[in-house]
Amino acid sequence: MAENQKSEVLVHANELTCIREERILFDELSFDINAGDIVQIEGPNGAGKTSLLRIIAGLSRPYAGEVHYLNQNITRCRDEFNHDLLYLGHLAGVKSELTAEENLNFNLSISGYHDFDTSSILSKVNLSGFEDALAGHLSAGQHRRTALARLWHTNCRVWILDEPFTAIDKKGVEELEKLFIRHAESGGCVILTTHQDMGVVTEKQLRKIRLDYRFV
Repeated sequence: MAENQKSEVLVHANELTCIREERILFDELSFDINAGDIVQIEGPNGAGKTSLLRIIAGLSRPYAGEVHYLNQNITRCRDEFNHDLLYLGHLAGVKSELTAEENLNFNLSISGYHDFDTSSILSKVNLSGFEDALAGHLSAGQHRRTALARLWHTNCRVWILDEPFTAIDKKGVEELEKLFIRHAESGGCVILTTHQDMGVVTEKQLRKIRLDYRFV
């Protein structure tokens, strides 16, 4: 990746403050996330990690502060930001009445993708042979892999992932980490929460934003 692309600021948070149920989760929080960054939001339970991810994604509004994408407030470039954003929440978001293949088809189609090989994509998350299995009959780990499969077929530059390693085995976590590195090296960024230590992404490759639990 070219040096100027590495320094390109994709996401800028400007003095974000988040208050939930009369608690200040974080205040006056500012940071830049550049192309090529893998960023872990860390902190104890209740510190506001998911709240911060949702604010960055534009799904929640901060009490104060702004989020910018490519130097524009995300409220003013909503279509462009949504086009470049892939957000996966803590819940898998998989419909139990659909098969693994139908879930992937649905998720990619609503994101505007067509003419893709679902069998090939599902094989990358070790779901070969489960394409026609109803998601309701799959394990928690298979649910999560069904949701994560879209990461292998997306042009979105900004990935925001809330606990992507939940219910994923060690080999699956390693494959995800390798994918994060490839995505970052191609000019994207990954913003995630996780309670697990990463073994493939090195300390040099990983940035951390620490949140601490606070009271008003």
